[in-house]
Amino acid sequence: MLVTSILFGSIDYETCKALHGFATTRPVYRNLANALLRRCRALPLHGFQRLSDLTDQQLIDAVNQATRLETAWLTRGPRPSTNSPYINSGDSLDGAARSWYKVISAPPNEEVDWLSPITSSYSLCATKSGKVVCWDVHRDECLAEWDPKERWELWKCRVEFEIRTVFFTMAKVLQKSFDDRAMEFVLMKLEFPEAGEPVFSELATFKTIGVVMNVFLLDPSSCLLSAFVWVASSNTIGLYALLDWRKEEYVFIDTGIECSMSSNWSCILYKEQIVIHSEESDVAHQYFYPISVLQQHARPSTPSSTFVPSISQRLGPITTMSAPFIFPPQSRSVSPETIPDEDEEPHVNGEHAEHAAPNGVNGDAEDDGEEPGAVSDGNPFPYPPWYPESAHFVRQWWPTLASVPRLSCTVVLLADHEPETHRTRYVLAQHYFKVPLIEPDELEQLPIQAAKAVEAAHTNHSLTNGHATTSTASSSSSLSDGAEWGEATPPPDQPLRKVRRGESSMMRLWYVSDPFEVVCVLDGVDDELDPEGSSERPRPLMAVDFGHAVWIEFAYPPEEDRDEKRLRFVTFPPVTADRDEMSYERVGPDGRGGPASAAESLEGIVRTLEVPDELDLDQVETINIDQSQGAIIISVRDGKIFILCYE
Repeated sequence: MLVTSILFGSIDYETCKALHGFATTRPVYRNLANALLRRCRALPLHGFQRLSDLTDQQLIDAVNQATRLETAWLTRGPRPSTNSPYINSGDSLDGAARSWYKVISAPPNEEVDWLSPITSSYSLCATKSGKVVCWDVHRDECLAEWDPKERWELWKCRVEFEIRTVFFTMAKVLQKSFDDRAMEFVLMKLEFPEAGEPVFSELATFKTIGVVMNVFLLDPSSCLLSAFVWVASSNTIGLYALLDWRKEEYVFIDTGIECSMSSNWSCILYKEQIVIHSEESDVAHQYFYPISVLQQHARPSTPSSTFVPSISQRLGPITTMSAPFIFPPQSRSVSPETIPDEDEEPHVNGEHAEHAAPNGVNGDAEDDGEEPGAVSDGNPFPYPPWYPESAHFVRQWWPTLASVPRLSCTVVLLADHEPETHRTRYVLAQHYFKVPLIEPDELEQLPIQAAKAVEAAHTNHSLTNGHATTSTASSSSSLSDGAEWGEATPPPDQPLRKVRRGESSMMRLWYVSDPFEVVCVLDGVDDELDPEGSSERPRPLMAVDFGHAVWIEFAYPPEEDRDEKRLRFVTFPPVTADRDEMSYERVGPDGRGGPASAAESLEGIVRTLEVPDELDLDQVETINIDQSQGAIIISVRDGKIFILCYE
C-alpha cells in the first residue's frame, strides 16, 4: 500500500511538473501575448524593448503583469502599485520615488504646454515658450532640448519603437487672416541611440494656407504626412499631403466632403490608401484616396519665404463607405452606479455626490414589438444638444506582432451647455473601429455595388487599366431587416447611386452616461497662433489610451457650491467580435462578481483614483495616461510632474 501511494504520488508529481514545464514555454506565452494584443492591451515593456528581444522569463513576466492589470482594472479598478518600472529602477535618485508614485521636475522656468511619456524611461515635454525637452524619468534630468527661440506649438507626436525614434510636428502662424491663414510647420525627429544621449534633428518644413484642423504622421518609414484644412468658401475638407517629405512637392485638393460642427475627423494609412475617417452623431464614414491617384495631383514647392501652396482641384473620394453606430438598448431602468474599490470611500469629505441621469437614457420609451419591455436602439445623446467638446482617436502605439490586426479606438467627450446656469454637463462615448469599416465577411449583407466598394477598399483595386474607378458602400442607422434604401453621394463626376444600408459589427458604443463636470484649464492663446480668437480657450483635463480614459472632475454638483476635485478613471470592455462577450462582471455588495446584463455591459464603470496628499488637483496643467505601465502622468504649475503608478 505504501509502495502504491509512493508510486502514484511520484506519477502525480512528475505529471504536474511536466504540465508546468509545458505551460511556461515560450510558444505558450507568445500565444497568450498575442491574445492580449488582439484585445488591444499593451505589454509592459521597459524602454524601447521589442517583443523579439525578450528572454523567456521577461516574456512570462510581461504577460502575467499585463493580464493582472487588465483583470484588476476591469473588475475592481486601479489601486496604488509598488511594482512599476517608473519607480523601480537602479538609476533612480534618492528620494525621487515615493512608495507608489514618483515626482520629477518639469523644465525649469517654463510652463508645460504638452507632456507625454516616451516609454517608462523618458518623457517629452513642449513648453509655452516653444521649447521641446526630452527628460530622463529615472535620473530626473534633461537629456536633450530643441529651442527655436520663438513661439511654436507641438501638434502631433508618433513613437516608432522599432527604430527608437519619436517623430513630431511643430507649428506657427505666418499670416493672421482667418480665411487665408498661412502656417509653417517643422517636422522633427528625436532619435534614441543604443548608446549615448538622444538627438533632435529637423526633417522638413512645409507651409499651409487656410485653417489647419489637424496633422497626421501617417507613415514615417515612407515619409508620408497629411493634414486636414478647412476650405472656408465651400465649408469642405481640404486634404493636404506630403507623399514623400524628402521631396519638394505637395498635394492639396478639395475633397468636397462637408465639414460639420458635429463631426470628428481622423486620418489613417491603409494599403497604400489615405483614409479620411469621419464620425457624426449617428454614423461613421470612411473616404479612400489611393496614393497613386493623389500622386497625379502633386505640385512643386519651394523653400522661398513667399511660397504659398494652393488647391489644385476638387477631387472626390475614390471609395466611400459608411456604418451606423450601434447604440445600447434604452429599456434598462437605471444606469450601473459607480462602483468604488473595496478600500475606497464612496464619499468626499463624508458626503455623497449625486448625479442626475441623462435625458432619454433611463426614461420610458415605446415598445417596438420585438419583445416585452424592449425598445429600438436610438442615440441617447443626439446632436443637438450634445456636441463633441473633444474627440480622441487612438491607434495601437505599442510594440505588437505582425499577426495582430490594426484597430482604432475613439473616445468622445460630449457636452451639453445649460444657458441658464452657464454650466456644462459632460458624458463619455467610446467605441472601436477598423479600416475598412466593413469586413469582407460582411459583404453578404450588402448589395452588389456596395460589396464591390468594400472589396476595392480591402484589395486597393481602385485602379483598373490605369483609370480610377468609383464605388460607394453605405449603410443606414436603421438596424432592422426592413432597412430603407438610402442615397450615397459620389464624387461630382459620377451619377447618384442608391445602395443598401447595413451595419458593421465593430460600431457598438459604450458610455459613461451619468453626467459629470470635467475640470477645464484656461490656456492663454497667443495672438500669433489665434489672432481672431478668444484670449483664452478652455482645455478639458482629460486623457485617453486604448479603451481607457482618465480625467479630473468636480466632486459635487454645481448647486452645492463646492469646488473639491477628484481624479476619475474608466476602463471600457476589451475588443472582441462578439457583442455579448463584451461585458463586465456585476459586483455585488459582498464584492463578489456575477454575469452582467446586456444593458449593463454597455456602460463604463467609473472609479475614483487615490492621489497623493502632496498632489493638489487645483494646480494641474496637463494629464496623460500610459496603460502599458498602469501610470497616470500629471504636471502641476509649481514645476513638478507626478507619475502615479496603479495596479
